[in-house]
Amino acid sequence: MKFKAYYLDVLDNTIHPAEISIKNSFFDSIRILSDTNFIPDIDGLILPGFIDAHIHIESTMLTPAQFAKAALRHGTTSVIADPHEIANVLGIEGVDFMIENASKVPFDFYFSAPSCVPATVFETSGAILDSDDIYKLMSRDEIVALGEIMNFPGVIDDDFEVLSKINVARDLDKPIDGHAPLLSGKNLEKYLSKGISTDHECSRFNEAIEKKDKGMKIMVRDASSAKNLEALFDFSDRIEYWRNKDNFGYLPNEALERILEYPIFDFIVSDDKHVADIINGHLNESLKKAKRLELDIIELIKMVTLAPAMHYRLDSGAIMEGMKANFVVVDNLDDLNVKQTYVGGKLVFDGEDVLFDVPEISEINNFEVDYKTPEDFEVICESDKASVNVIKCFNGQLLTEKVECFLKSKNGILESNVDNDILKIANVERYGGNSLANGFIQGFNLKEGALASSISHDSHNILVVGVNSQDMAKAVNLVIENKGGIAVASKNYSDFLSLPVAGLMTNEDYGKVANKVEELERVLRLWGCKMDAPITTLSFMALLVIPSLKISNKGLFDGESFEFIDLIN
Repeated sequence: MKFKAYYLDVLDNTIHPAEISIKNSFFDSIRILSDTNFIPDIDGLILPGFIDAHIHIESTMLTPAQFAKAALRHGTTSVIADPHEIANVLGIEGVDFMIENASKVPFDFYFSAPSCVPATVFETSGAILDSDDIYKLMSRDEIVALGEIMNFPGVIDDDFEVLSKINVARDLDKPIDGHAPLLSGKNLEKYLSKGISTDHECSRFNEAIEKKDKGMKIMVRDASSAKNLEALFDFSDRIEYWRNKDNFGYLPNEALERILEYPIFDFIVSDDKHVADIINGHLNESLKKAKRLELDIIELIKMVTLAPAMHYRLDSGAIMEGMKANFVVVDNLDDLNVKQTYVGGKLVFDGEDVLFDVPEISEINNFEVDYKTPEDFEVICESDKASVNVIKCFNGQLLTEKVECFLKSKNGILESNVDNDILKIANVERYGGNSLANGFIQGFNLKEGALASSISHDSHNILVVGVNSQDMAKAVNLVIENKGGIAVASKNYSDFLSLPVAGLMTNEDYGKVANKVEELERVLRLWGCKMDAPITTLSFMALLVIPSLKISNKGLFDGESFEFIDLIN
């Protein structure tokens, strides 16, 4: 394949007219030509294919093959996927499923080995991966890194098994991804001393800068629920950062302007993005958002091309001889509208259609739980009212707060306070033990009904939030009946999305899945919910390794003291 085109060289930040030759899926030659009388064969500008350096495919609710069909439309050609969601449900069998399914489509899937299965000992998961399992996974070519070390207290406390997994990666000379929300000072330094190289949990500029200055590579997250891009790219914070540099005041104006357009951080990633967002855009949309924050577009493009390719030692990420011919054709750098996408030099998205079909699959799952009654979701209280520890969640954030609220009891049962947005929440174990924990949450603003889901990071038991126990039981039982999925239910209404693959994913067409998710969230909005992504937000209310207050199937958990606390004070 040989053609003439304008392309972006991410090594010298320049657009060149060139004759480009592709042979055996790789760029064979690139001959830069004169711009005089240059007539390109391709209408548009060629960029390297976009690389998402950190994503959990399972959070899209799609199998890898279906995800590829959706992502290619937006110029994404590669991902580093951490399959710790399905690993928490099915162990190595789940990881094998992801790798095998990913291999069926023209898309470059790379994987990291899930390091924290389970994420903590304070919850029930469907599987356990020890350091021997990690060695088996890390020895495979498809595995390019050790997945995020979520158990940062284990690193700081020198937990033998956590450090053994880290040492496997170091011995095999593969990068180690981090997960260290709000970690600072000497604890951060000890965490980094183990060779952990990245973090995607920064929600504040100063937090990210401390980690960056201490040697970490910072992943700027633009997810469905956790939207940290604006905070980490804040213009006033960037100015303050550069003003604190010793030689800032001596630079010429042109240099000052250039510096202020520099993003500072390393990658832009999705982490957890559900299908209703993926269908409308992926990294291309994140780039557009970042550009609107007065950042240099070429430097931003490098955050999703050259930078991840170099860090994870991939054979793509730049248009240069010897690199894999993954590239995207856009209209221009201002609008970044994707016109075509190529993988290995072959056209896979022509501007209208993705040019391959997704194969059928054999579904795998792990689901054993008894049906629930409304009584299972009641909290006993002997007094007329009680002081209760309540989870306070926020739109667009994974961090929560612990607040104390007084709730009334009726007939010995604590009641929700819908007027003040204090709803009921429960975590229902689904791996045969039938344990269940109840709590209260603020932030969803539901005035009616309940939302239940078998997507609940990271052990993926069933989470449910609702205004009363009856609606909660109805929604949970829909999930149980279908062995996984998302349900909304009220006294006179119910709807459901089936997720038969591990209770996390479906192989249905991504468009149909996105439409169903939008239908469910439309119902939640009619019931009063104001969140942008309530399904995704609910899924993180069980993620104990992100402060401050979360709920597992074993009880209410304080992520700062890293211990269970009582529901009633």
